[in-house]
Amino acid sequence: MRRANVIEKDMNGISTLKNLTNVFESLASTQVAKVKNKATLSQEFFELIWRRYTAIRVNPKDRITNRKAVGMIETMQGEYNKDPELTDIIVLGSHGASQLSQRGIAYIRFFQVPESEHYIDVTPVIDAVMPYAKIIVYYEVYISLGEQEIRSIDLVNHVQDMSEDAAEEDIISTDDTIFEPSIDEIARRMEATMMNLALSQTILESGLAQAASRFNAMTVAEDRATDLLGEYKMEFHRAKRSESDRRLREVLVGIKKKRREARNGGKR
Repeated sequence: MRRANVIEKDMNGISTLKNLTNVFESLASTQVAKVKNKATLSQEFFELIWRRYTAIRVNPKDRITNRKAVGMIETMQGEYNKDPELTDIIVLGSHGASQLSQRGIAYIRFFQVPESEHYIDVTPVIDAVMPYAKIIVYYEVYISLGEQEIRSIDLVNHVQDMSEDAAEEDIISTDDTIFEPSIDEIARRMEATMMNLALSQTILESGLAQAASRFNAMTVAEDRATDLLGEYKMEFHRAKRSESDRRLREVLVGIKKKRREARNGGKR
């Protein structure tokens, strides 16, 4: 059995670890709340842009030229079976890039996605994918704190899906409105903005899922630290009792020895 002072040192280390996991768990929980709020604000802004866009009655699909599809990957799990001859792959973030490299899957562009609580400019990504007729995004999505999953979306169709709940405004035409520089240029800029928002939403969802995953990891770590601390406490108390019993036996042995010596001395 280990000595009590050795066990006590281990207990202090586990207790410190438990406190740290609790702090990180709180930070992850706060991050989840912040990202959820950003996602809500992003959706509200998208709906505002969509109402303005539909008011000038321009079809975004008419603006996108017919080229090969592009797959944008934020994270990669399972099998990726797109034909490399028909699909260009653009990667967002180092995690997806490393996973593709490990599988020997080539990609044409890589964009770093910094972990930040501030707005992430995805304009360079939108500029890269706008010429494509089909844009598929693979990303991790937040279901709940205890559940995340990998999903894929068609970004062009997703722009339409995001607009389903948005109300339309009265038609704005060149008959009663002056457009600068032109209605087509304004439409193109609004399309790019909506694509930007749609992609930002997937990045927010992915960030939300990652924050939830960290929260779960810290919760598991804290629970494990709590269990270990309980086990160490039991071992510590057993060691203390064992040491107390040993000292008591040593004292009793000493007393008996003194008594024997006293009796032997009296007989002489």
